[in-house]
Amino acid sequence: MLSVLVAALVYKSKVLTGIANSVSAIGLTIPSFALIGLLIAPLGFGVGPAVTVVVFFAALPILRNAVVGLSGVSPAVVESARGIGMSRLRTLLRVELPIAWPVILNGIRVSAQMVMGIAAIAAYSLGPGLGGFIFSGLSRLGGANSLESVVTGVVGVIVLALILDLLLVGFGRLTTSRGIRA
Repeated sequence: MLSVLVAALVYKSKVLTGIANSVSAIGLTIPSFALIGLLIAPLGFGVGPAVTVVVFFAALPILRNAVVGLSGVSPAVVESARGIGMSRLRTLLRVELPIAWPVILNGIRVSAQMVMGIAAIAAYSLGPGLGGFIFSGLSRLGGANSLESVVTGVVGVIVLALILDLLLVGFGRLTTSRGIRA
């Protein structure tokens, strides 16, 4: 939601769009493990750094796709909506966002898949999640059930990622107009 709001504020300006895309590109180059390590000092161990890192990395692909989707709406369509008396906000909500929705949803799907892996890594900061199995198994490598612990965590993350992606595909089919889907 935050990413779509920022995209809606910046997509009309080439300078602001460039800044948003640059922030997104640069943000995605930061190693998640390193960012978790940096956030442990101010936020401590536990849920705080894990949630901060997950939200940070989740917002970036959605922001980029929202900017691309909103920028890709035909100016003629926007002009037509304005010509029949729609306000700027109503045009955004009733015309531009529904047309850009498939592109935004693809960003949400990419974000969801990426965040599943990052959430597992966030267990390093003692955050919640299946990553605890992975790090526990790796710390006991060579010991009893260490491999099983790692495999449990990895398979759990993969299964959850697949289920989440299927749910998002279904959500997209329900929320995308047939005229846009076709």
